[in-house]
Amino acid sequence: MNELLFFVTLAINFIGILTFYKLFGKTGLFAWIAFATIVANIEVVKSVNIFGLEATLGNVVYATIFLATDLINEKYGKEEARKSVFVGLASMAFFVIMIQIDLHYVPNSQDFAQEPMETLFSITPRVMIGSFVAYFVSQLIDVYVFDAIRQKTEGKFLFIRNNISTATSQLIDSFIFTFIAFLGVFEFSTVVMIGITTYLLKLLVSILDTPIIYLARKMNGPVKE
Repeated sequence: MNELLFFVTLAINFIGILTFYKLFGKTGLFAWIAFATIVANIEVVKSVNIFGLEATLGNVVYATIFLATDLINEKYGKEEARKSVFVGLASMAFFVIMIQIDLHYVPNSQDFAQEPMETLFSITPRVMIGSFVAYFVSQLIDVYVFDAIRQKTEGKFLFIRNNISTATSQLIDSFIFTFIAFLGVFEFSTVVMIGITTYLLKLLVSILDTPIIYLARKMNGPVKE
């Protein structure tokens, strides 16, 4: 069941990012990045078993952030891609700040949401720091690697720069987050396994999104050299 839902989720996310881009152009990709960072931070609190691996939700939508960043890099250049990284970072920061303030409001006698919200959004400082550092570092690396390969290949072989930049940056992302958030909380071998399973799911999404970035590149005019 979970495996089927994984591919349904994948299809919805790919349709979503293409729709955002087709309707709103570059602005739509920036909006998708903001949306995806928030959704991924909500989904990550749920643990599941999928393809025989223990994992958290949020890996699919989080991986599409790298797809959106690569598409911005491809169509509009490195500086716009770097800007999109800060859009995602700001979205994540203000979402966390606002939710933490909301949790400190005193609920009235009719409220039923306080306890579920505390379960979902009461995050430890280590998890918060891990999320911010992993996102920021990995996204900037993704932008740099993608642009470096693009220059060396003279704009050819999109599938190579898309997959290499994402595979590299998501490896870094997965292990920065798991080591900051969980080292000392779980045994070292468990932390490594969490990092590996998280990375493998993100890598699978990266491979499967290759046709999507080719399709999206044809939308909304030519590549801006």
